[in-house]
Amino acid sequence: RRLWSANVGKGEGRIGIAQAPVVADGVVYAAALEGGVHALDLNTGKSLWHWRPEKVKDKPALRLSGGPGVGGGLVVIGSLDGDVIALDAAGGNEQWRAKVRSEVIAAPTIANGLVLVRGNDGRVTAFEASNGSQRWFNTQELPALTVRGNAPVLAGPGVAFVGNDDGTLSALAMNDGSPVWEQMVGPVEGRSDLERMADVDAAPVIDGSTVYVSSYKNQTLAIDGPSGRPLWARDHGGAGQLAVTSGAVLLADGKGVVWALDKYSGAALWSQPALARRELTGTAVFADYAVVGDLEGYVHLLRLSDGEFAGRIKHSGERLLAAPRVANGVLLVQDVDGKLAAYGLRQ
Repeated sequence: RRLWSANVGKGEGRIGIAQAPVVADGVVYAAALEGGVHALDLNTGKSLWHWRPEKVKDKPALRLSGGPGVGGGLVVIGSLDGDVIALDAAGGNEQWRAKVRSEVIAAPTIANGLVLVRGNDGRVTAFEASNGSQRWFNTQELPALTVRGNAPVLAGPGVAFVGNDDGTLSALAMNDGSPVWEQMVGPVEGRSDLERMADVDAAPVIDGSTVYVSSYKNQTLAIDGPSGRPLWARDHGGAGQLAVTSGAVLLADGKGVVWALDKYSGAALWSQPALARRELTGTAVFADYAVVGDLEGYVHLLRLSDGEFAGRIKHSGERLLAAPRVANGVLLVQDVDGKLAAYGLRQ
């Protein structure tokens, strides 16, 4: 059942990214290309503050695309023109601005006193969270053809995990950006640039000391975080976000089949092929259900135990690109037209 809904701005449908809300301390932070940044109460949807970039004469308006990311009292957003803007999470006042060399279409990550920004040119830049000064950067060479999308940087203990467009996952030292290890996730194989696309475009997931990651090449790996050593690999995967439960890794592959893989071995526990060709979002876990959205604006609930359908709801008539988000027993869904809604389970 729908608890509340809001419109956070339009424009995402034209740029092909997956803007999603984030939650911290009971507040939902959401953004859109043309709508600025909104802070809403998680339980009621009440607007707490709304930041819009000031219009500057003879200059185009900021096109907000990467974010928001939240942490350390900041909300950080990126733009298609390489702007990085940090706002005060409590009131939405601008704290600082910085610049990177390319568009930012992944949410910035705030951790260890740093703001980590993944640009579309393969470069990760670390800024001081206190004032926006640059601490370090790391550059990854891009293949000739890539999928439209970037994985947000995942902060781990002393390292930052970065999904790359060449099908690898990198671990960078948090203090200076130096490489710790790199592991191939989706092998770059094929005769054409199109066949060789193997982007890692969804954030990895950390569970204990294990990192779970998937690629556009339909490969999913479990990796030992400290060493980068693969623990298992399976030919089920995709570009969408993974979800991890106490015993399973959940994902939707490129054909629209939802899979549950054993967390410790990678063996298939179940699969649900009935949503094939519906261009599914990544997955989320909501109570006892796996959740995915689709190109027609539907949100589907599948039982974690066996993958059978438990229900669905029509969020809107617009496509869902971003994986649903779950916080404090509330499911959040944002479509490409900027409609954001919160859902709870029927009693």
